[in-house]
Amino acid sequence: MMCGQGARMDTEEMYRRVFENNARWVARRTRDDPEFFEKMAREQVPDFLYIGCSDSRVPASEIMGLEPGEVFIHRNIGNLVSSIDLNVNCVIQYGVEVLRVKHIIVCGHYGCGGVKAAMEPYDRGLLNGWLRQIRDVYRLHQAELDAIDDPEARYRRLVELNVHEQCDNVIKTAAVQKSWLANGYPIVHGWVYDLHNGLLQDLGVPFAARLEKVRELYRLVVP
Repeated sequence: MMCGQGARMDTEEMYRRVFENNARWVARRTRDDPEFFEKMAREQVPDFLYIGCSDSRVPASEIMGLEPGEVFIHRNIGNLVSSIDLNVNCVIQYGVEVLRVKHIIVCGHYGCGGVKAAMEPYDRGLLNGWLRQIRDVYRLHQAELDAIDDPEARYRRLVELNVHEQCDNVIKTAAVQKSWLANGYPIVHGWVYDLHNGLLQDLGVPFAARLEKVRELYRLVVP
């Protein structure tokens, strides 16, 4: 009983500390810029839409060195862009058509638990359907991946290939195709974050070429 009470007190202390941290953050922000919160309340004008993994070790704005209001963020397990996921598709449409973002970033990370789980033959319950999308990426690139003998190198490569496939899924959306043809933006980028050194790697997704290739079968807008 005493052990349970101690654990509960620790949990309550952790929860209370969040509000103390918030108060200190507000004080620091207000000290540095007395109008900070007034400006935040007026509008957001981000240039970036970031689609990343839910992993708590990958704080999007922080690793990009950006301030509140500068990046519109969507996160899920495995940084997936599914055609039947209403959430991510609404985020893309709002980001493109309302916020008029100039860049859409799909960011994976080495050490991704979702990608790792998709490589293992276990029943994950409700996660099975979600992880199947990553297994589909493996199937599409099975020859390349099976030829990699080192399991860690194969794992890292699947992380990268998954980012490439999700970039294609972003490009398939009508909102992105329409905006690109009308305005010349957004541009879609693929990144990987390395937990071991904190560095971002641009995978060099050739957006214009990839757009034309995708539109051979997924053309939703006629110029």
